[in-house]
Amino acid sequence: MADLFDTPEVPSGSAAPRPLADRLRPASLADVIGQEKILGPEGPLGAMLVANSLSSLVLWGPPGVGKTTIARLLADATDRAFVQISAIFTGVPELRKVFEAAKLRRAQGRGTLLFVDEIHRFNKAQQDGFLPHMEDGTILLVGATTENPSFELNAALLSRAQVIVLERLTLADLERLAQRAERELGRALPLKAEAREALLEMADGDGRALLNLVEQVAAWKTDTPLSPEALAQRLMRRAAKYDKSGDEHYNLISALHKSVRGSDPDAALYWFARMLEGGEDPRFLARRITRMAVEDIGLADPQAQSICLHAWETYERLGSPEGELALAQAVTYLALAPKSNAGYVAYKAARDAARRTGSEPPPRHILNAPTRLMREQGFGAGYAYDHDAEDGFSGQNYFPETMRRPVFYQPVERGYERELKKRVEWFAKLRDKRNT
Repeated sequence: MADLFDTPEVPSGSAAPRPLADRLRPASLADVIGQEKILGPEGPLGAMLVANSLSSLVLWGPPGVGKTTIARLLADATDRAFVQISAIFTGVPELRKVFEAAKLRRAQGRGTLLFVDEIHRFNKAQQDGFLPHMEDGTILLVGATTENPSFELNAALLSRAQVIVLERLTLADLERLAQRAERELGRALPLKAEAREALLEMADGDGRALLNLVEQVAAWKTDTPLSPEALAQRLMRRAAKYDKSGDEHYNLISALHKSVRGSDPDAALYWFARMLEGGEDPRFLARRITRMAVEDIGLADPQAQSICLHAWETYERLGSPEGELALAQAVTYLALAPKSNAGYVAYKAARDAARRTGSEPPPRHILNAPTRLMREQGFGAGYAYDHDAEDGFSGQNYFPETMRRPVFYQPVERGYERELKKRVEWFAKLRDKRNT
């Protein structure tokens, strides 16, 4: 099965058993569960069908949300031949045959909807091979991918296709699907309410996975509704969808980082746990939470960086799973710490200024003069030794002489930076006084 409800056709009259997913395959777009936002009359696909102007598409979404089913039903709705290939098993010779067959259909007055599963697995040259056939109308391309098209598909292909985002099924969607399955089976699932909810959660937003689970549960011979504990003994919990190098990796670390920045320790711990449960390397998390301390807390709480480094060191000494608790405590500390990105902003501004003025020399009065020639050239002349000045501050200029004095670091009124702000303002006042 390539996608939700998508199974090979069973010949009519065949006595072969049909999987539940095949028996429940929607006969129309209106029967598809969970994608009303795109299929409704105001949705992108619904509007295209109403206007009879279906264009090439890239369906982007997690497994088991109906990508193949929608493509097949779009072909039916527009009276096109449906041809399905997988980028995993299809090479250039097979593609040529597909395009030649589509040309023959077109000559006979019928279009072809070519559905390409896992389209992101085609290389650049193979993706470019679709372009002329899309442009001359030989095929209407519908690609399916679980990966971010922005990163995985060529810009030329994306410019000729509209990206449609399919969402994972909610618990309410999965409940509707379970009820549809029970009507097909002619009986209710032998589960208590809590166990039924646990079953839906096991599916993790994947309709195909739910129907497989429902089929297993329906086959059990029991007259007593099962509890969540009994269900867990009979079914293995489905592994969470997590790719340590793919979209989920970046999505979840983004969620963790923004939860810390947003001072929400509960959400931060949740995303931290999600990544660990998905098999993420705790060392990657240790490195990233240390970055959060530097970027989002900075000098508002100078201790935050040390907390992260100590947690990292603790993990290295204890290993998993005990060391992960130290990282979790660091995450909690960061979420509750006062926030400031003033240091981060100042650093980026200084780097930008350095790029623009990279050839400007320092003022001569702050340069050392180890030779007589350098002293004759004025190196070090007029330098004021700050420790000899009143308040230990000379107020001299340390920027290039042709550069107008910028202000990079602007501390906030939070945490320890409140004290640093007072110092910045005090030194600025003294500087103006000494240079007037």
